[in-house]
Amino acid sequence: MKNKNNQQGFSIIELMMAMTITLTILAATMSLFSGAFSTRKRESRKTDALTSARAALNIISREIANSGYGLSSNGIVTGDSNNKRVHFRSNLNNANRLTEDEGEDVTYFFDATTQSIVRYAPNDAVATSVIVNRISDVTFVYWDYTGNSSTATQRTTPTNDTGRVTITVTVRMEDVEGQPANQTVTYSSDVTIRNSDYMLNQY
Repeated sequence: MKNKNNQQGFSIIELMMAMTITLTILAATMSLFSGAFSTRKRESRKTDALTSARAALNIISREIANSGYGLSSNGIVTGDSNNKRVHFRSNLNNANRLTEDEGEDVTYFFDATTQSIVRYAPNDAVATSVIVNRISDVTFVYWDYTGNSSTATQRTTPTNDTGRVTITVTVRMEDVEGQPANQTVTYSSDVTIRNSDYMLNQY
């Protein structure tokens, strides 16, 4: 007859080895989950930032494209525009020869303090508004066309011959733990001024 009390179990060394292996597997699993959540958080923020930047570029592009409407020039205020700001006018109302109605005198510029693109329109009900924030940089490049030549000259400041504007927005992603820091995404929009001399000569 066998002795019921003579049953062997795990030794203390075997238990410690089993616990060590289990803890190692759990740590690796937690690390994978943490990385996945960090990636998801980063991509979510990236999507939000790019969606905002894209919407802002669409608004700016639409207004710049109408620059000079109802006027005898391309509408860009050359003395108040450069590679960080663009000031333009248009006669959208077209019932007078003034540019004093809402949306007819607009300036877009980059505010480094708030990291945002600001729209300033003195004749609007709300003169100053932030179009999009979390922006690292904004640049405006002007393309001049002379006569009927389709070859453009790139400039950092506009002239009366400017027929196209390139807007470049740099978006800095928020840092996410466990992911590379200081990531940026560049977004560009190329806008043809429909009322420039060059474009009007094409018709």
